Amino acid sequence: MKAYCLNNISKVALDGLKKPDTVVADIKDCDSILVRSANMLEMDLDKNVLAVARAGAGVNNIPLQKYADNGVVVFNTPGANANAVKELVLCALLLASRDIIGGNKWVCENASDENIAKTAEKAKSKFAGCEIKGKTLAVVGLGVIGVKVANACVALGMKVVGYDPYLSINNAMQLDKNVKYYEKLADVVKDADYITIHVPALDSTKKMINKEVFDSLTKNAILVNFSRDTLVNEADLKAALEAGKITKYVTDFANANVVTLPNTIILPHLGASTEEAEDNCAVMAINELKDFIENGNITHSVNYPDLNGGVKPTESRVAICHKNISGIISKFTNVITTDGANIENFISKSKGDYAYSLIDVNGKFDIKDIEKMDGVLRVRVL
Repeated sequence: MKAYCLNNISKVALDGLKKPDTVVADIKDCDSILVRSANMLEMDLDKNVLAVARAGAGVNNIPLQKYADNGVVVFNTPGANANAVKELVLCALLLASRDIIGGNKWVCENASDENIAKTAEKAKSKFAGCEIKGKTLAVVGLGVIGVKVANACVALGMKVVGYDPYLSINNAMQLDKNVKYYEKLADVVKDADYITIHVPALDSTKKMINKEVFDSLTKNAILVNFSRDTLVNEADLKAALEAGKITKYVTDFANANVVTLPNTIILPHLGASTEEAEDNCAVMAINELKDFIENGNITHSVNYPDLNGGVKPTESRVAICHKNISGIISKFTNVITTDGANIENFISKSKGDYAYSLIDVNGKFDIKDIEKMDGVLRVRVL
């Protein structure tokens, strides 16, 4: 693996590389790219680039379809920063429940008061709040982070309800048995004191927290958003804040629409900004690239299907990025067997318009016959 770093990548992760794996100084010499926040949307990659790994979960800075069309597999690192985000969400619940920020600001403003200890006793009632124990938390999105938040809040004595139309079996198994699951968004938020959002930013989830959701609340609630700002209809949020339907909005995404809103706590995208999270994301990204470059395996891709053929066991392994079209797989096998080679193992999976095939082969065959097929985007022989 010859990786190029578009951003500063964790030194802990890079120091773990062992020859022949290396980080190159010139992007023209790389076969893979490590990225965090750098904007790649207008970036055209050289043909030698096989893969891009985002050291984090969000990939809105990467042109997924464009790279898929060029046979470039894009990875992310779901769950690697989950604990960091979970801890900050817990912090957000407490900040929103008790006016800790206001209290601290008052102390700083009155630092010159010689009798501040006595004055504070008189002033503290202005910053009183409530406890989160016994309150109802609605977790919208039960992926890795959502499950961690839900379980932690159960342990803190909260009543936790959850919603996720795409809840995976693995995440369901990790979810605390005391979390009550709802099949409709309106039902899960109905009686919530707190709502926390943990879904990916997709066209289907854009502005999913809107007037309809706010109108379904039976009592005033606190909204916490550490996923993406685009998930909330900010015009509807403004109206809900002004009406008192939402009493506090805590978000990790500062933008021009929310920074002037009342009753908000806005952080500068700190969710995954811990040393541990950055190390975890970078290590996972490097391992994904290494396994793909060496064995052709795909784990946590966002534009191609995940597929694992294990360690390359035969004379050669053929990795093919292609369109998901009828009859193309039989064409691959015909080329290989017609040339007299023997197929030891064949795995193929699709994801939307794209598909990926791994073929373990003993014997010689002409790769050019596969490369020139309609629908084939990239072929590698490992």
